[in-house]
Amino acid sequence: MESNSLNINWYPGHMKKTRELMINNLKLIDVVVEMLDARIPFSSKNPDIDEIIGDKPKVVVFNKNDLANETITKEWVEYYSELGIKAIPIDANKGAGINSLIKECQTQASEKMEKNISKGIQNKSIRLMIVGVPNVGKSSLINRLSGRKSTQTGDRPGVTKGKQWVRLKGNLELLDTPGILWPKFDDEDVALNLAFTRAIKDEILDVETLGLKLIERLMEINPEALKTRYKLDVISDNPLEVMDAIAFKRGFIMARKEIDYTRTALTVLNEFREGILGKISLERP
Repeated sequence: MESNSLNINWYPGHMKKTRELMINNLKLIDVVVEMLDARIPFSSKNPDIDEIIGDKPKVVVFNKNDLANETITKEWVEYYSELGIKAIPIDANKGAGINSLIKECQTQASEKMEKNISKGIQNKSIRLMIVGVPNVGKSSLINRLSGRKSTQTGDRPGVTKGKQWVRLKGNLELLDTPGILWPKFDDEDVALNLAFTRAIKDEILDVETLGLKLIERLMEINPEALKTRYKLDVISDNPLEVMDAIAFKRGFIMARKEIDYTRTALTVLNEFREGILGKISLERP
């Protein structure tokens, strides 16, 4: 096995349709909720989103905050605050931060609501659109906001289908959109971060190389996480040697004493994604 570059150029037709869906429905929307992955706020931000939504009021949320480094997340909140944007860390699965999100959406829509009242329009719902890359947790957030299983979800990116209006308690109403990625990844680090967090399906990648790349990244930012989790005596400077050591510790050895690199890679990837390796952020502002 050897380390190779990952060539990712993925823009399925449904993502093109999602972009068109967003553009066509923006006139109905009062506030846009942009969901980012708290572990990779830069890489999970679709650069097309700001162009698409224009001057619509926007709230940014850092989802999967429970999996990210708390200190680094605070740095990201401060970074966005300096840009004049309210960013709210949340855990959509457990509901942490949801009340803060609702209040901020109401604040962002207050001017529009006041105009409606002045025109004699009472009790009109605040209409939200939630946007973000695949697998960032949009459906989980909608289910949490509505208090019911209102959208089809799964652990594979791109499960949510089509346009769905979801009514919430109070005066909120949501338009859900499927995840949307951008046509081309010019920065390999961005592509890798999206792949590490499963915004890009494993099926279209070389999983062994992806696992090796993640080990290499973790060696740079948190080698102790690898050392502790896999009971490694030392951390080599060579990512492949570290991968070999993990395989031997876990007993991922096939016939003729060959290492099962696929199983080793998937183990490291899944344990990072599930937070078993610890609260790890891959980016800081």
